[in-house]
Amino acid sequence: MDSSLTFRAGIKDVIPTVFGYIGVGLAMGIVANTSHLSVWAVLLMSLIVYAGSAQFIIVSMLLAGSPISAIVLSTFLINSRMILMSMSVAQYFKKESLLQNIGLGSLLTDETFALSMNKLNQTNQQLKTSWLHAANIVAYLVWAAATVVGCLLGNLITDPNQFGLDFAVVGMFIGLLYLQIITDRSKSLPTQLWVVLFVALAMYFLMRWVPGNLALIFATLLGCGFGMVVDHKLVLTFL
Repeated sequence: MDSSLTFRAGIKDVIPTVFGYIGVGLAMGIVANTSHLSVWAVLLMSLIVYAGSAQFIIVSMLLAGSPISAIVLSTFLINSRMILMSMSVAQYFKKESLLQNIGLGSLLTDETFALSMNKLNQTNQQLKTSWLHAANIVAYLVWAAATVVGCLLGNLITDPNQFGLDFAVVGMFIGLLYLQIITDRSKSLPTQLWVVLFVALAMYFLMRWVPGNLALIFATLLGCGFGMVVDHKLVLTFL
């Protein structure tokens, strides 16, 4: 990853990330196939919903005969973390049109958000629509293609977990976190490590009482506040 913010650079930067999409997308397609969804249904779901964890939930709820209202509410809660991520990215596109911002926000994912945060360390805290559009569109198309291929292969693979596909996104985020830590020069290494540890512990305890996606939102907000306190104390210590 370098400081280039062209459309071509966006494609290049997102390529390593989409391998996680391929693994989970194949698993999603296989699960949908075993739940008797057609290829066209899987494709439309991936193009319209475009949310890995939510799509798994939707498939299971459709199979259980859940009402549409419950499916919509569950999908909203699962993806509510995107509100925080979109707000974080939006500040870099204040001068862009509403249409541009809608386009960027509609296709923003956990992975392209993390990629954007890493890119900021290489570009003096700058982002461009061309770069993010490229990253978003490639990820979008790869996800849709992977779910369709997974659905087609569903009759051949009965247990996707035996191939470790369920760990693909986890491994990808570990790599993105590592890159963020070693490239972010705006915060000291001790500050970043303390925040990582705090968020991990917060998630561990919060998931005992609240659903995972709500726990993620609460842990993120707590981590932001904790990071500000720790960074301030470290600065005063060095002064």
